[in-house]
Amino acid sequence: MEILNKEDKRGYWDLVWSKLGERTGIFDVIKGTEFRIIYQDENQAEVSFVRTWDPSLEGKAVPLNIDKRFIVLRGSSGFYTYGIYEHQEGWPGFSMVETRVAFKLRKDKFHYMALADDRKRIMPMPEDRVPPRGQQLAYPEAVLLVDPINPDLRGEVDDKYQYSCENQYNNVHGWISFDPPIGFWQITPSDEFRTGGPVKQNLTSHVGPTMLAMFLSGHYAGDDLTPKFMTGEYWKKVHGPVFMYLNSSWDGSDPTLLWEDAKVQMMIEKESWPYCFALSDDFQKTEQRGCISGRLLVRDRYLDDADLYATSAYVGLALPGDVGSWQRECKGYQFWCRAEDDGSFCIRNIVAGDYNLYAWVPGFIGDYKLDAKLTISSGDDIYLGDLVYEPPRDGPTMWEIGIPDRSASEFFVPDPNPNYVNRLYINHPDRFRQYGLWERYAELYPDSDLVYTIGQSDYTTDWFFAQVNRRTDQSTYQPTTWQIKFNLDSVSPNSTYKFRVALASSANAELQVRFNNQDRTAPHFTTGLIGKDNTIARHGIHGLYWLFNIDVSGAWLVQGMNTIYLKQPRNQSPFQGLMYDYLRMEGPSGS
Repeated sequence: MEILNKEDKRGYWDLVWSKLGERTGIFDVIKGTEFRIIYQDENQAEVSFVRTWDPSLEGKAVPLNIDKRFIVLRGSSGFYTYGIYEHQEGWPGFSMVETRVAFKLRKDKFHYMALADDRKRIMPMPEDRVPPRGQQLAYPEAVLLVDPINPDLRGEVDDKYQYSCENQYNNVHGWISFDPPIGFWQITPSDEFRTGGPVKQNLTSHVGPTMLAMFLSGHYAGDDLTPKFMTGEYWKKVHGPVFMYLNSSWDGSDPTLLWEDAKVQMMIEKESWPYCFALSDDFQKTEQRGCISGRLLVRDRYLDDADLYATSAYVGLALPGDVGSWQRECKGYQFWCRAEDDGSFCIRNIVAGDYNLYAWVPGFIGDYKLDAKLTISSGDDIYLGDLVYEPPRDGPTMWEIGIPDRSASEFFVPDPNPNYVNRLYINHPDRFRQYGLWERYAELYPDSDLVYTIGQSDYTTDWFFAQVNRRTDQSTYQPTTWQIKFNLDSVSPNSTYKFRVALASSANAELQVRFNNQDRTAPHFTTGLIGKDNTIARHGIHGLYWLFNIDVSGAWLVQGMNTIYLKQPRNQSPFQGLMYDYLRMEGPSGS
C-alpha cells in the first residue's frame, strides 16, 4: 500500500450515497465500530468489522448495517474480503450511487498495469496528471501528458475510463512492481453480486496506482443503475467475496509473466466458487444453491421455416421484472451463462430466491423473458426443456444496417487525432477507447451530415460509430441529421411498413425520425429525451440498450428514391449523442 497516504486512504471499502431526492452524493469510507474474530485456527482466520446504524445517525450516515469481512487461508498468497449490507424495515430511504473496494499501491514501485492480454502497459505517475506535467483536456479525467516523468509517455493521453471493462471479462486486473518483482491483483470469481448484467462496464485499475473491485456503479448507464431504497424497504445483499492475490518472481524471469500466473489463479478461484470457507450465513454455499438448464431456440419464419439454435445467447436469472429489465436491475443477484452452439444452457450455483429468466441472442433484436416466475430452492436442478424466442418481426427485411449485437463496434471508428493518442489502442480491437473521437466527425463531415445509401454504402466505413453534434467553435455545437436513402420499386400506400431502430447508447439525446420530409415540423417518430450513459465521453462502444419499433405508413413512402432523416436535436454538449446498434426496414406483413 502507498505509505505516503494516511492509513485509511491506502485500502478501503467505500460507498457514495444520498438522501432520496438529493443529487449531491456523500462519500463514505466505511469504518467499522465493532471488531470480531469470526473464526481462527491454524488453517484459516476470518475477522469482521461491523458498523451498525440507529436513528440518532439519520442524515449523518448511510442507513445500512455493514459487516466487512476479511479472510486469510494457510498456503493462500493473498486475502479475501466481502461485505454484507442490510437496510432494515422502518429505516429512512436513500440511494446508493456506487460501492466498491479500492487499493492505492506504492507509486514508487508499481508502474506496470494489466487487465487483459492485449491491455497491459507501463503507466504514468500520478504527478504526470497535474500541471505542469499534465494538461487537462475536455474533462478532469482526461489528461495530456506534456512532460511526464517517464519521457517515453510524452504526448499520450491518460484517462481511467480507457481501462473500463465489461463485467463478463472483468475477472482479474492489477499491477506489477519490477523491483522487487511483485504482482498485486484483484480477482473477482463471480459476477453474481455485480449490477446490470454481463455487458455492464465498470472501472478496473488506473493511474494512482489504483485498483478497484466495483460492485455497483452508474458508469455507462446513469441513474437507471442507482438503486433507490424506499423508507421501510427491507434489503440485504452480500458483495463478494473477492480475492486480492499477491505473487512474486525471484528466479530472474521477466516480472511481466506474473500476469500469466494471475490468470491461472483467477481460473482456480472461479472453479472454487462459491467459496466453502466464507462463514457468514448470508453467503450461500454450493449445497444451498440451485441449478437450471434448458435449450433456447429462435423462431423467425422470415429467415427460416425451422426454429434456429440460439447460439451464444446470453441467458440469465435476475429479479422478477419486465422484459429486458435485467440491464437496469441493481438490488438483487444475477446469474448468467452463454448458450452452446445448439442453444443449450446451464446456470449453476444460483442463490435461492425468486427470479425471471431472461435472454438475448447476438444476431437478433430484442429480449426474451420466460413468462413464469422461477423459484430456486436449495438443491434444485430444474430442466426447462426447449424455450422459443420470437424476436420482433412483422414483415420481410427490405434492408438492414449493422449487426444486432448491442454494440456500435462494427461501424466506422476513426483514427484519433495524432496529438491525443493512447498508444495501447493503436491497431487494437478496442480502438474506440481513444480520446476525442467525437471531434473527428466534424472533420469528416465539415459542412453536411452523413448520407448512407442502401446498396452502395458500407456500414463499416460509411456509418460513423456515434451520431454526435458538430463542433462549430470552442463553445457551440450544431445538431446533426443523418440520411438513409433507399429505392423502392413499388409501394403499398394502404399498408404498414416497419422501421426498427436498436440503439447501443444514448446520452441526454433524442432521436427524431422523418420520412421523405426533412422540414416536417413534428417528426413522424421521436424517442423523446433518453439516456444518461455518457458513453461517448467515457470511450465506451455501448451503454444501455434501447429498441424502437416504428410503424411506417405506406403513404409516407414513394416509388423510387426514399430518404429517412435521423435527427439528434439536443446540442448543448459535445457528449450528447447516440450510438446505433442496428437498423432494419421491413415490408408489410405477408408481403
